[in-house]
This record gives sequence, structure tokens and C-alpha cells, in this order.
Amino acid sequence: MMNVLDGKKENLVLGIDIGTRNVVGTVGYRTDEGKFIVVAQTVKEHVTRAMLDGQIHDIGRVAQVVSWVKEELEVQINQPLTEVCIAAAGRVLKTVTCRAEYNYPEETVVTGEDIHTLDLIGVEKAQDLLNEKNDTNYKFYCVGYSVVKSYLNDDLFTSLEGHKANKIAEDIIVTFLPEDVVDGLYSAVGQAGLSVANLTLEPIAAINVAIPENFRMLNIALVDVGAGTSDICITKEGSITAYGMIPHAGDELTEEIVQQYLVDFQMAEHIKLSSTIDDEVTYEDIMSIKHSIPSEEVWELTDKVVDRITSEVAEKIIELNGGQTVSATFVVGGGGKVHNFTKKLAEYLNLPEERVALRGEEVLKEVTFLQEDIKKDPLLVTPIGICLNYYDKKNNFIMIRFNGERMKLYDNNRLTIVDAALQAGFSNDKLFPRSGKALNFTVNGNKRIVRGEVGEPAVITLNGKPANINTPLEPNCNVEIIPSTQGERARYTISELEEYTSSIMTFIVNGRLINCPKFLEVNGVLEPSSYAIQDGDIIENRGFYTVEQVAEFMDVDIDLDEDIYVNNRLADMNSLVYENFSIEWTVKECHIENASYYASDEQIKERKYQESLRGASIGLGNYEQSSENDFDEEVEKKVELESKEISEVNEEAEAKEAEAKEAKEAKEAKEAKETSDDELEYSDTPIEVEDELSETELYFDVEYQDCDTLEETFDEEYEKMDEYNSIFEKNDSRKNDIDLEISYDLKKNLDEVKDSSYNVNHGENEESEEEKEIIVTVNNSPVTLTDKNSYVFVDIFDKINFDLSNSQGRGIITTINGRDARFTEEIHTGDKIEVYWKEM
Repeated sequence: MMNVLDGKKENLVLGIDIGTRNVVGTVGYRTDEGKFIVVAQTVKEHVTRAMLDGQIHDIGRVAQVVSWVKEELEVQINQPLTEVCIAAAGRVLKTVTCRAEYNYPEETVVTGEDIHTLDLIGVEKAQDLLNEKNDTNYKFYCVGYSVVKSYLNDDLFTSLEGHKANKIAEDIIVTFLPEDVVDGLYSAVGQAGLSVANLTLEPIAAINVAIPENFRMLNIALVDVGAGTSDICITKEGSITAYGMIPHAGDELTEEIVQQYLVDFQMAEHIKLSSTIDDEVTYEDIMSIKHSIPSEEVWELTDKVVDRITSEVAEKIIELNGGQTVSATFVVGGGGKVHNFTKKLAEYLNLPEERVALRGEEVLKEVTFLQEDIKKDPLLVTPIGICLNYYDKKNNFIMIRFNGERMKLYDNNRLTIVDAALQAGFSNDKLFPRSGKALNFTVNGNKRIVRGEVGEPAVITLNGKPANINTPLEPNCNVEIIPSTQGERARYTISELEEYTSSIMTFIVNGRLINCPKFLEVNGVLEPSSYAIQDGDIIENRGFYTVEQVAEFMDVDIDLDEDIYVNNRLADMNSLVYENFSIEWTVKECHIENASYYASDEQIKERKYQESLRGASIGLGNYEQSSENDFDEEVEKKVELESKEISEVNEEAEAKEAEAKEAKEAKEAKEAKETSDDELEYSDTPIEVEDELSETELYFDVEYQDCDTLEETFDEEYEKMDEYNSIFEKNDSRKNDIDLEISYDLKKNLDEVKDSSYNVNHGENEESEEEKEIIVTVNNSPVTLTDKNSYVFVDIFDKINFDLSNSQGRGIITTINGRDARFTEEIHTGDKIEVYWKEM
């Protein structure tokens, strides 16, 4: 045998018929002349009733039997076996007949791949029809199909391959079984160390051997009688026209024998089989008593069961054949060998007895067995047919499990996980992370966008191991995809805007430069720093404060009994104060010292320099808004003060301070004398002194420039404020009388301003972070992509009309600038993209 196998080992095919009673394994190969050579074969009975009615009930026990068959065959051929072809059966069989069509863009030569793709179109259409009519709780899976008729440009043709056509079509019959039936088979052979190379239906496998194509012009029925089911198919006019099944077969005969003769199931099987070949049957019952009975007694016992089974088989054949009987019937399978089975079936079909016959040795003429002890028997028809079916369906499809659902994919040797996802209708939005909804608004007329949070990418595994969308698929693999997520929508507050944190206004308060942040109005309404910006908001800097707001910002308590001046004009707390305006007021209480809002040394120097360029060494506030006379008087006054030496100012300040001290002591002395209320009235000397001091206060007044135009950042100015204040207050004679101490809240706010930064990905108004628009050419048509700052290939599917789930067995072709494209590849303006289904 080894000499015969030389050079053939790589072409060997393993077929296993996992039946209700037996597991039959066959190893062989097909010659160039079409003959099938069986090089090894073995049969093993189930130890227990691990299968019922063609469906696996105990996967572990069935796997043990399959493993034993595999090991026995490996010994016979002296090489390991890794792949297996199997066939399915079961009591819940569904068939759907439909028409599949495909139109070519232009006249094209039909290839074998085109025909396979047409088959898949038919399978998918049948699956859709079954899902619409499914009135059960089962989820069905395609286990086989047969082409009834083929059409070339609507004309009936026997074979389409090689012809030129504008349109091809076929009538196809597709068979389905519940997924749990298929899953049981896959699990059993998987535990035995085998992977499934091909799956078919048992009657399809049997008919490949029992009814050759040259017989199929006749109206013939094939009945595969097993232990649990009787599978049926009908041929007519050269094609298989129908499939069916009844859940009754040989095991019901065995159960009748068990009850009658008080034996276990194994002994009952022995009695049933012996009665078909011997005149007398010997057995031992459960009481260990031996018996011998004539075979006729067994026939009489099982006659009623045989009658009932053949009656139901005949009814099903007539139903599948359009209400009329067939011309002949072939019976295969071990159950068909029961006494009188073919005779009674012929009676119910109204056929002569010779037209209902067992098919064994007669149909195995083209099969050669290298094992001398093998007898050609109906039991061998189905396992050999399983092997032959592999050649007809080789490499057409691979089967996988996608998120728990079994799928069949046309195998082009380039399948990846993304192909499975597309055929399963898994949206590309679920494959790639999605950003949360962006926030669009305008600030001072400029468009601003804040990106949402980025979601989590899809989690992809292949057979439990991490994978990605480009990982190649393997037959019978298990693909799991946890969809990607969408990130949180964008959130932003006023306090996070650069215009709030670094855009400032400058006022002159009692002769000092004060920096205040610019208020922001949202849709014309002043909003606090905690305001959450909404999509479409229009935000603008407000160019003024009120006197009251300035006081609140500085955290000072104003004496409302004294006059308030804005630009030397009488004002009140509601008066508006614009950039560079001066404010004069009397402070009752102030808790701020070295406050951060005081102007920096650099600001003061810059202001003085700008004023000198205008020909004025000192300025107070917004001169354009002051009267001309007030301006002249103020300038003269300040010029006069500036001309004094600093030492003179200090001497004058010391004198006034001494005078104020003496006045204070005099007042205390008068109060001690308990004089009358009129005598107790006393001029507010310290305040008068303070007012006088304010007139002689020395400071540097320079022109303020908006922070947007300064090269220095707000943070740099913030760091210099303390330095200026310490220099300024060194010469301030009021420092001993007024304790300036910054409040906790103001410190906190200013620290937040200083530490804040405008995140590039959250609203920075840089050109590079604006929404980017690109224009690419897709299938010779321009396509514009917006709403992102970069784009990948898969983004085009949001802009074009292309149904990714409509593969119909075709591979998807994606190119960019003439080369193969990846779904995650970045695209740019001017790229030429093609996306289309691979035509047949």
C-alpha cells in the first residue's frame, strides 16, 4: 500500500460519516480519470446512545469515537490526519428554492469563480427568505445546496463556464439545519483534533455516489435510511429538485426488539442485523440467559414499525415530487437492509418491487478499495460521497464564527477580519473609535471648535487572541469584536477661554494702574466664568466695567458718602469705565496688599514710553473722553508734580504724616474731656491728609497696550506684578495706614488664571486645529470631507453610497492612487480612490 500512496499523501481526503449508530471513516483520493481510490476505512459503533435522530447529544462521547476512528486510519496510512469532511443530518431540516441572478457591466466570459459567486448570491437570498418565514426558535445555518437549473442570458444551459454572457442566473435549492446541530458536529471533531475542511448534507453526499449525473434526467428518489433519520432527495430533468427528511429510521426497530426480548440496546442491534443475514439469531438477555430464535420471528416483530416508516417515507417522496410518485427509488444506508423495507416502500409508492432497490455494490463500480477485506455495502455510500463532495466544493468557502454567529465566506485566499465584519453588516463606525460631539462657537467673530473626547477602539480577538482588522482569517476560526465606543461630547467653560484668562483691561484707580480681566458676553448676555459654553454660542469680550464691578474685583469697600470720579467727572457705582479710564474714590476698608492686579513694572515703563512718544509725559485715563479743559489742567498738575525731586516729595509726605498724627492725638484728648456733642465734632483730619497725599502721590503712568498685541504673555506679566508693587509702595506714605492684603478668593482666581493653558486639542484657535476640508476623487467623482483635521480611508464610506453588507460573495477592491489601500491609511486632497466589488 505504501508504494501505491507514494506521491499521493498530500492529496488524501478524510471523510467521516457521524451517524446515529456508527461512525464510518474513509480516506482516499480521486484520480485524474474521475475514479475514487479508498486507501483506508474503518467503522466504530457508539458505546452509548450519544446521538439521537442524527443530532449529537453527548459531544464528549462522540468525540471519543471520532478520535478512535481517526487514530485507526492514521495507523493504516502511516501519516497524521488534521482535516476532515463531514455531513450533517437532523430532524429539523429546512429547504428553500430561489433564483439567483447577476448582470455583468459588459459582455464577459464566465469563469468558475463567477459561478461560485452566483451560488453564494443564491445562498444569501435563500437565507433571507428563510429568516422571513422562520416560525421556530431555531437559528438556521446552510449545510448544503444544489443548482437545479442554470441560465445564460435567460436561456437554459447545462454548464455556464467559458461562455460569454451579459447575465447569468440559476435556480438553486438550499438546505438548512439548526445551528446547534452544526455546532455539535464542529465541537466533536474539534475535540478529536480535527478541523472541518468541508460540510455537506447527508443526502447530497449520498446522491453523489448513488445517482450519477447521467441518471438524473430520470425522476428518481434516493432514500438514505440511517439509525435516527431517513433522508430523501429527488432528481428530475438532470438536477436535484428537492430534499426532505423524516425523523424515523432503524433505531425504532431496535427499540422494539429491546422491549420484546429484554436485552440492552447493543444486543438488540445484534439481533436486528443478524436477522437480515442469518436464518437463526442467538442472543443473551439481561438475566444472562441465552436464547436462539428464528429470524422470521424478528421480522414479524418489526413488521409494524417497518410498515409505518416506509409509509411515511413514501408520503414524503410524493410530497417532494409535486404530488405524484417517482419512476424509481434507490435505498442506501444500514437501515435500508431491514427485511421487507424495500418491498413495503414499493407498495406505498405504487411501483414494481424491482424499481425500489438497495444500492451498494452497483453504485460503487467507480470506487476502488485497496483493503482486500472491504465489502461494498450500502453503509459505505454516504462516507464515500462525503469525500467526493470535497472535490466539488474544494476551497469555495470557509466557515467561521463571528460574534457567536456561524458564517460562510467565499475564500479568495486573502480574507481578513474586516471582510468578515463587512459581510456580517458590522458598521465601520463600530470598528474605529469615534470622537464625541464637537463644540462649535465663535469668540470675537472667530470660529472656534473644541473636540470631543476620543472613544475606545474596537477590541478584536481571533480564537481568543488579540488581533486587528487586517488579521487573516482561518477556517473554523472564532472572531469576536467588541464595538468601539464614542467619546464624551466636548465640554468647555468661559474660564477656560484664553480671551478670559489672558485678555485684560487697564484702569487707573486712585493713581495706580489696575489690570482687570475682560468680561465675556455670551449671545449678548454677561455670563460668569463657570458658564458651560453651548454649541453655536456667540462670545465677545465686553469692553467696559461698572465702577461697582471694579470695586468687587479689587475687593475694596467704597465710602459711598464721598464723591466718586470717573475721568474727573462725578459718577456713581453704575457708571461705565472703559479701557484707560481713571477712577477716584475713597476707600473705607481694603484687605489687599501687593495685589496681583497692580500693573507690572514693565507695563508702567511701556506706558511712560508711549506717552513720551505722544509728547506727553503723563496721562490719566481716556483723554479723548475727558473735556479739553480737564485734560489740560490734569496734565499741568502732573507735570508740576513730576518736576519735583523725589526727596522733596518724601519730606512733604513725612510732614503731612506728622501733622495727621498730631491731629489724631488732639482728637483723643478732646474725647477724654467728655465735652458736648458740638465740641466733639472734629474735622476728618486723617482722611483730609489721605486726600492730600493722593494729590502728591508719585507714580509712573504709561500707555496700556491690550494683551493680545503684547509679546509678553499674561503669565509673564503676572510674575512681575509683585516686583512693581513693592517698588511703588516703598515711596507710598499711606502704606502704614492702609493694610493692603489680597483676599483668598481673589488669589485663587488669579492663580487659576495664571496656571491655565489653552489646550491645543480643546479649542485653541490655531489654523492647524481648525476643521480641515479635503477633496478626493472616488470612483471618478469628487468627494468633499469635512468635520475633521485628518481623514483615513474608511471615512469615505460616510460620504459615498456604497453598501458594505452587500458583498454577495464578492471581494471588495480598494485602491488609492492605483495601489492597494488599507482601511486605516490617511488620505489627502487630490488622492484618487477606487472602491468596488470584484466582478465575476
